[in-house]
Amino acid sequence: MKLSDIKSSEAELQDYYAQLRSQHITPAWIGGGISREPKSKAVPWVWHWRDLRPQAMRAAQLVGTEQAERRVLRLTNPELPGQSASNTMVANIQIVMPGEIARAHRHSGSALRLIIEGKGGYTVVNGARLPMAPGDLVLTPNWTWHDHANDTDGPMIWLDGLDTPLVRMLEAGFYEEYYKETQTIGEGASLSVANYGNGGLRPAWEAAPATRYSPLWHYPMSQARAALERLAAERSGSPFDGIILEYTNPVTGGPAMPTIACFIQMLRAGERTQAHRSVCCTNYHVIEGRGYSIVGGARLDWEDKDVFTAPTWTFREHVNDSDRPAFLFSFTDAPVMKALDLYREEAKAG
Repeated sequence: MKLSDIKSSEAELQDYYAQLRSQHITPAWIGGGISREPKSKAVPWVWHWRDLRPQAMRAAQLVGTEQAERRVLRLTNPELPGQSASNTMVANIQIVMPGEIARAHRHSGSALRLIIEGKGGYTVVNGARLPMAPGDLVLTPNWTWHDHANDTDGPMIWLDGLDTPLVRMLEAGFYEEYYKETQTIGEGASLSVANYGNGGLRPAWEAAPATRYSPLWHYPMSQARAALERLAAERSGSPFDGIILEYTNPVTGGPAMPTIACFIQMLRAGERTQAHRSVCCTNYHVIEGRGYSIVGGARLDWEDKDVFTAPTWTFREHVNDSDRPAFLFSFTDAPVMKALDLYREEAKAG
C-alpha cells in the first residue's frame, strides 16, 4: 500500500468541482483541514460603563416596554457583528425604569442577572420574589418563568448573561409567554434562599430537586464579598485569578447552571496574575475597582461597571494597578466544554 499520485488537469478539476457544487457537495480537501488548536472569530474587547449607561438611559427615553418586551442593549463583539459578545454567550445591558415591569416569559436558554445599579427592584422566578441589589447574582434557569419589576424611584440596570447563541446553534430554542403580564408571587416566595442559601445546609425532610440547575436563585453580593475577604486574609489564592470563588449548585456542588458557570474574584491592591488560557469563552463584569487585563496580547483597561470578553483559548492575565481591591464577576461556557470532554487549560510558559 502506498500514497497515490494522480495527475489531473486544472480544467478537469474545475469541471468536477462545478458538478459537485450543483449537487450541494463540497470536496473537503480544498476547504482546509482541522486546525491544530482553537481559533476564535471573536476578539478581546471592553465596553465601558461611561458609554453604556448613557445609551441605556437614552433607550429608556425612546423605547417603552410596550414596544420592547425587554429593553436590552446587546454587546456585540466587533468580529461577531450583530450577534453576541462571545461565540456561545451573550452579554446584555437591561434597564427597567421606576414603575415598569418586564412581562413574564420563559425560554430554553439559561440566563443570569448581575445587578449593576439600583436597589429594591426584584425578579420573580417560578413565583419566588428575589430582591436585587448591586453586585447580586440572580439566576433565571432554562424554562423557568421569570419577570422583572422596579418599584423604586430610580432605574434598575443589570448585566444579562445568556447561552442563546449556543441554544440557537443547536436549534433547540423554545419560548413561551406567561398567560398574564406578571406571575403571582407565591407563599414562601423566598424559599429558594431559605432552603438552599445556608452554606451547605438544606431541609432533610425534602428530596433534593431533580433539576440540573441550582435551586438557589439569589446570591447576594454581601455574602460573596465577605467570603472573598475571609479567604484573602488566609490564602494566597490562584496564581491566575487571585482569590476566586464559584457560584455553585448547593445540591450537587457543580456549576450554577448546566451550560453556564459563574465566578467572582478579588484582586488585591497591586496584584498581577499569571497568564493562562482555557477552552471556554469568558465574559467579565467589573463590579468594583480599576485595572487592566491583557487578553490575547491586547490590553483592556477597565474600571467600575465595565464589561469585557476573553475569547476561547486566548491567554489572559489581570492587573489591579490601584490601591484598593478589585472585584470581577465572570461567566463562562466551561460546563459545556467539560460535559463534552473538550475542556483544557494551560499556563503560559516562561
